[in-house]
Amino acid sequence: MPDVLSAPLVVEFPFTRSLGPVQSAFLTGLRERTVLGVRTGDGKVLVPPVEYDPVTAEELRELTEVATTGTVTAWAWNPAPRRDHPLATPFGWVLVKLDGADTALLHVLDAPGPEAVNTGMRVRIRWAPQRTGAITDIACFEPYDGEATAESTPHSGEFADPITGIVTPARLDYTYTPGRAQSAYLNALAEQRIVGERCLSCRKVYVPPRGACPTCGVATAEQVEVGPRGTVTTYCIVNIKAKNAMNDAIEVPYVYAHIALDGAGLALHGRIGGIPYDQVRMGLRVEPVWTEGGRHPDHYRPTGEPDADYDAYKELL
Repeated sequence: MPDVLSAPLVVEFPFTRSLGPVQSAFLTGLRERTVLGVRTGDGKVLVPPVEYDPVTAEELRELTEVATTGTVTAWAWNPAPRRDHPLATPFGWVLVKLDGADTALLHVLDAPGPEAVNTGMRVRIRWAPQRTGAITDIACFEPYDGEATAESTPHSGEFADPITGIVTPARLDYTYTPGRAQSAYLNALAEQRIVGERCLSCRKVYVPPRGACPTCGVATAEQVEVGPRGTVTTYCIVNIKAKNAMNDAIEVPYVYAHIALDGAGLALHGRIGGIPYDQVRMGLRVEPVWTEGGRHPDHYRPTGEPDADYDAYKELL
């Protein structure tokens, strides 16, 4: 049996969101070295502030300033920081109830080791030298030997040049292992062949194979070579250019389609080329186009055959 494949993969995108009046005031306040919470109907001060009372769902707008000192209520030690962690050296994850607040804020504590951290220890904010209106304006917490206070004063939430939106990069690094069935499928693609697996119960051929029939739940092992020609079942016209290296050379608009390969019981997707986008249609007969050294079809093009009859592919829509 061929070796099972694996590959490092990264899913990365910027997450953009607008801010309401409460979050806008909170983040703008951090830029100005001011920590704001919001007061609930029963007098509790929530930090970080929220727009609605988590108990009553009442809308909250009464902002209040709390101290930059506080008390650790819970903690965990991180001996091996990872990329994009707030500190490059070992640190503690801490929940800190700032003086004047009734809830705890999650952040990091710069301490020499876990023996220097304990529940109940006093800490204070260390501000980042350059602040932009983000939670990272708090560089970290650091030990503090001052006493606790009940400091909390009303605040208008008004600042010059308020922050109205944020962009947060999201990234997930992981190793993907396709497993036996999909490894065989990918290895066959490298040889310009397309293989699926047949269910022993319903006899459908699934491409790409999943190792088990999604309908019957029966394990599949019988390999079946399909295509390479197929039929467009449905499609969409793409008008927005993707921001990645793979699609840089593809001009919009282009067509992305579901294609039922001959002999397959499941449609797969692929890009349609070699034909104007406004001439692509359901029933169009297509075949794969491979690039030199490519491990999968670059796109599918028309074969010149008559269109397939609707009844021949309607079950695969």
